Amino acid sequence: MDIYNLVSFVGIFLLLAIAWLISTFIFKNTRKINWHLVGWGLGLQLFFALFIFVVPTGVIVFQIINDLAVTVLGAASQGASFVFGPLAIPPGVKGSLGFILAFQAFPTILFFSALVAVLYYYPVLPFIIHLFARLFTKLMRISGAESLVVASNIFVGVESAFIVKPHIEKMTKSELCTILTAGMATVASNVLALYVFTLQDLFPSIAGHLISASFLSAPAALVMAKLLFPETGKPKTLGRVVDINYERETNLFEAIINGAGSGLKVIFSIIALLIAVLGLVALVDLALGGAAHVINQWADINLNLSLKHLLGYVFYPFTLIIGIPPVDAGIISRIIGERIILTEVASYQDLALALASNSLAHPRSAVVTAYALCGFAHVASMAIFVGGITALAPKRTADISGVAVKSLIAATFACLLTACMAGTFYTNTSLLLGN
Repeated sequence: MDIYNLVSFVGIFLLLAIAWLISTFIFKNTRKINWHLVGWGLGLQLFFALFIFVVPTGVIVFQIINDLAVTVLGAASQGASFVFGPLAIPPGVKGSLGFILAFQAFPTILFFSALVAVLYYYPVLPFIIHLFARLFTKLMRISGAESLVVASNIFVGVESAFIVKPHIEKMTKSELCTILTAGMATVASNVLALYVFTLQDLFPSIAGHLISASFLSAPAALVMAKLLFPETGKPKTLGRVVDINYERETNLFEAIINGAGSGLKVIFSIIALLIAVLGLVALVDLALGGAAHVINQWADINLNLSLKHLLGYVFYPFTLIIGIPPVDAGIISRIIGERIILTEVASYQDLALALASNSLAHPRSAVVTAYALCGFAHVASMAIFVGGITALAPKRTADISGVAVKSLIAATFACLLTACMAGTFYTNTSLLLGN
């Protein structure tokens, strides 16, 4: 343990304080905050983080999970290798042409989407989701509907809203904020595989980290959502465990086909977002670069302006708060900051580049950053979740879109809170966390 563990621990309470200040003085929330929920949410995070990082049994369990995930990922690459040949061979393997996102990482989304569909069919995932939902409902005294969505988001993405479709039209605004926050503060298991593939060559234990981050971020989403948008109404399913609403396929092969089809939609969405967003950001950077050139000539200085740099300045204080050493804070703040616009896919790729070039001086920087990035907390995702949920409850369009920005802020803070939890217990000698 060192001083940065203490910084991360203090950062937990600094983030809570900042979120409360934003809620009170910017969003003008004078509502009574459910501190019982906040306490249990933090307690669950701390308990889970302690089990993962400190308790020997927990460390061993998650090392096994890490190895299992890597093994499954290896199986996923077999289909891609058959279809794409040498283009699908990952770096470090004989015959590889280097890392190619489209042919090596994207096919894993198809595989994991099909795998999740199979686990729904049997039904393994509904059983696990129901257990977590019951835990959140009973301990935190929240509605069964929002508990179910939060629990589901540990494993799946925007489709989690479908399991509470009958309840959405009767949800309070606070509940709507919670389900949007949960969607953006977590990542789907099929896309998580993409991040593992991107980083595993440079960061062998990344799968274990990201799986643990998925669990840690669920209570964090509840905490931040209820801080930024406290509950004032009385949810219809308050304190009541609700059943999962989903249509089970008629046979296993139908589940696989539908799962792969869903994965294909996810891939096309990611491709479209990356092409559009990266192009637009490049256009903005050209304008900022031109402005910087004029300023440099006029003032005789060397100003470097880009969207990534500007966002880096905004997130620099938060980078220090979560326990990143100052020597790495400049690089990491830009990586975390760019996620809000460029998506977490680009951020994880930049983290991989930073590791490959040995740009990070402290080993904890990559670990804590991996947790901070593990969520769909960006503008594009906000649009996707708002669009997906309003399609299920068109009458609530105004209410859902009205809480979207608050949800994005809450999700961003939830990801940072998860990073603080990881940073609090990180040690260089941890079995799970060793690179």
